[in-house]
Amino acid sequence: MTDATNTNQHSPIAVSPDEAARLAGIGRTTLYAAVAKGDLPSIKIGTRRLIRVDAIHAWLARNEG
Repeated sequence: MTDATNTNQHSPIAVSPDEAARLAGIGRTTLYAAVAKGDLPSIKIGTRRLIRVDAIHAWLARNEG
């Protein structure tokens, strides 16, 4: 099967804040500060907070320089 859903089978679309910080190469405190300021959007489902991987990429691109 080669459809789009199968292609991304092993790549999550959203990750925990700890994983997002690891992916971005920053500390948890910096990540949580960006979420609190609204600079990095997050999703809350029940008690779990998730951050979309594409939002991490966009946030890093906006902060280049």
